[in-house]
Amino acid sequence: MAKLLLGAIADDFTGATDLANTLVRGGMRCVQTIGVPEGALDAEADAVVVALKSRTIPVGDAVAQSLQALRWLQSQGTEQVYFKYCSTFDSTPQGNIGPVTDALLDALEGEGQGFTIACPAFPTNQRTVFKGHLFVGDVLLSDSGMRNHPLTPMTDANLVRVLQAQTRRKVALVAHEVVARGSAAIRERCEALRAQGSGVAVVDAVSDADLMQIGLALAGLPLVTAGSGIAMGLPQNWVARGALAANRPVQSLPAARGRMAVVSGSCSLATHAQVRHFRDSGGPALQIDPMALAASDDAVTRALAWCDAQPADSPLLIYATAEPAAVQRVQAELGVARAGELVERALAGIAVGLVERGVRRLVVAGGETSGAVVQGLGVTQLAIGAQIDPGVPWTAARSPAARNEWLHLALKSGNFGSTDFFTKAFKP
Repeated sequence: MAKLLLGAIADDFTGATDLANTLVRGGMRCVQTIGVPEGALDAEADAVVVALKSRTIPVGDAVAQSLQALRWLQSQGTEQVYFKYCSTFDSTPQGNIGPVTDALLDALEGEGQGFTIACPAFPTNQRTVFKGHLFVGDVLLSDSGMRNHPLTPMTDANLVRVLQAQTRRKVALVAHEVVARGSAAIRERCEALRAQGSGVAVVDAVSDADLMQIGLALAGLPLVTAGSGIAMGLPQNWVARGALAANRPVQSLPAARGRMAVVSGSCSLATHAQVRHFRDSGGPALQIDPMALAASDDAVTRALAWCDAQPADSPLLIYATAEPAAVQRVQAELGVARAGELVERALAGIAVGLVERGVRRLVVAGGETSGAVVQGLGVTQLAIGAQIDPGVPWTAARSPAARNEWLHLALKSGNFGSTDFFTKAFKP
């Protein structure tokens, strides 16, 4: 395998696919792995995205897994490392964004040394950073639906403050007035902040033009931490020096034929709207009740029996998506961890059963759900294809459940996608 230009570590599976999609659209040959590979990749790639399921696990485990991924990327000769987190900066007061950033910087540049940026902005999907505050559309993150997230409720939009509580390093800000002056001004400001003792700088970005300038400013920086938006600007650095071909077309995927299905575990506002649209359009849909999962072991069998009775020529939907109040009642009864585990295990079992029954085009909504489904299917690598909606491409993978036929997967972050995503995804 040729030397990697960019090696990325993503803290969930949908976020990894989002990043890989952005890199492919920027002209990079990209492979997404599920977990840390045991050896070299089969395919040639300019970039590799290692997908972990580390966003909500204990801090020590997230750090250990991220460092393992870093060691593998270094063994492949990667030039630049990218730690990818969600565009809504999903985390808890303890982490895991800050502790993982600290650990990666320590490993790359020495204990307590080094400098990086933090920028979850993705303006195409209405995520912007201004004065260090993260906005979702026209409202602060803390006023958006993320305040009710069942695992990582985000009640503070001030990213400098949120990140400072998680990291040993001093956190500063590169304000938009600097970003607006272009890449040279951004680089100069970062160098000044580093000289003043800062180890991380939150960078404002309100447009794709901002992301392109930030990307130019990051050429040669050992570690970048961000959502997927910054990846728009990074490929241009390698194009400029001739290490990457300009205007390379998006790679195509092998054909996949068979039944179509959606499995949704996300409880985000966007996914709620997508479930409603699918149902209102007459699509066959079955809701999974977490309390029923706790009371019986046959929920997967009954769900698959329902699927078998549905028409084979149109998509079907199995979902555990629920309103915040309903989620809170279930968590109060079962506990947060057990409720999440029951739903993930059931949806993964249903997804495997669907693929065994001939589904070859499968949309999965929600980061935790996507992780459980992909692991259940035994998928280890994903080829990245065309984009369905910003941040969500189709991918192709091999799975034992698919009897070595190609399986197309779309791993959708709960917050991403248009209202009609669950129907649009399957249109030719």
